[in-house]
Amino acid sequence: MLLNLSDVFETEGCKLSEEIDVAGMVIEDFGVLHEISEGRILLGITHYEEGRALIHADGRIKVKLSCDRCLSEVIDEIDISFDEEAYAPDMIPEDSDQDDFSYMEEYNLNVDSLLKCEILMQWPMKVLCKPDCRGICMKCGQNLNLGTCSCDTFVPDPRMAAFSNIFDAIKEV
Repeated sequence: MLLNLSDVFETEGCKLSEEIDVAGMVIEDFGVLHEISEGRILLGITHYEEGRALIHADGRIKVKLSCDRCLSEVIDEIDISFDEEAYAPDMIPEDSDQDDFSYMEEYNLNVDSLLKCEILMQWPMKVLCKPDCRGICMKCGQNLNLGTCSCDTFVPDPRMAAFSNIFDAIKEV
């Protein structure tokens, strides 16, 4: 979705408000695609000074994610709130990187591009189905939240690895 901001850049006190429905938007996170199941973001764009505008956004989204320990499906709610500056094409600071304003196409704001970047910035670092999630068995893959497995869970002390190697060598003789 493109929003023309030429009036906002030129007219003092000009404000523009849009409510964006982001349901169905697809976010890529390290090669995994996630579809936003529901969410609305209120976007406010205000004239800041000649050729500059301030973009403010608030909202909440729901997205299906996988638990980082047991891989079960989790519906997570993410609060979205950010402030960003937009510049008219002839007012972009010379010392800035062009990637800083990749969401601007001449006088048009690419809303999808801006929202995808900002949603990823507020993406949760760790997703758990519950705080005490037990994860999965490293040998058989059993979800340990649903029940236990009969796998041997003994983990030897790594400080004793040298002795273990000696005993293994003696057994081979």
